[in-house]
Amino acid sequence: MDAPLYTPPSTPPPASAVRRNRREATYAELRRLLLMGEFGARTRLVEVQLGRRLGVSRTPVREALVRLVADGLVERHADGYYAARPDLAELRDLYELRITLELRGIARALESAAVRHDAALLEPLRDHWRALREDMPEPDPGFVLQDEDFHHTLLRSSGNPRLTETLESVTIRIRPVRMYDYLTADRIERTVVEHLEIVEHVLADRLPEALGALRRHVGESLDVVAERAARAISQMALHGG
Repeated sequence: MDAPLYTPPSTPPPASAVRRNRREATYAELRRLLLMGEFGARTRLVEVQLGRRLGVSRTPVREALVRLVADGLVERHADGYYAARPDLAELRDLYELRITLELRGIARALESAAVRHDAALLEPLRDHWRALREDMPEPDPGFVLQDEDFHHTLLRSSGNPRLTETLESVTIRIRPVRMYDYLTADRIERTVVEHLEIVEHVLADRLPEALGALRRHVGESLDVVAERAARAISQMALHGG
C-alpha cells in the first residue's frame, strides 16, 4: 500500500490580514446596527462599550467610527460620536433634483438627433451588470457605490459633464440614506434587473422606454429608502434617540 501523501500543516494567515479582516468585520457590523436604528440619536457611541458588544478591541471600533463619519452615518461632536438621524424632508428634495438630472440625460437625446449616448461607456456598463445578474451580490449597504457608478456613467454617456458633476454632488448627500435600499436580497436583484433594462433600452435607441424605466426605477428607490429610514428613526427613538 502506498504511503499517504504528506500534507503540510496549514499556514495561518499573516497578522496584518487578521487585523484587516477584523477591521472590515467591525465596520460592517457597526454600519448594519446603525442602519437598523440600534442606537438612539442622543446615545454617545463609546469605543469601549462598542468593542465589548462586538468582541473586539477599541482600535477597530475607532477606525470604523471614522469611516462611518465619512459615510454620513455617524456624527462627531465635541464630546464624542453619535448616530446620524436621517433627514427625510431633505431626502425628498434631493431625490427630486436627482430625478430631474437623470431624466434630463435621456430627454436631451430625445429632443435632438445630434445628442447620442456614448456606447463606449455603456457597453462595458451593460456587461458588468449582466455579470452581476449571473452572480447576484449578497445584500450589503456598500452596494450603493456600484449603484451610483451606474447612474453616473449613464448620465455621463449623454454628453453633458455639468449634469454629471451636479448628480455626483447630490448622490454624495443622499448616500447615507440610500444605503437602506440594499439591506435585502430582493432589492439587490430588483436593482440589477432594472439597471439592465435601462441600459439595454438606451443602447438599442429605445429612448422613450428608457426614460419610463428610469423614472420608475428612481421613484421606487425613493419609496423604499424613505420607508426604511422612517423605520430606523422609530427604532432610534425606542433606543433613546
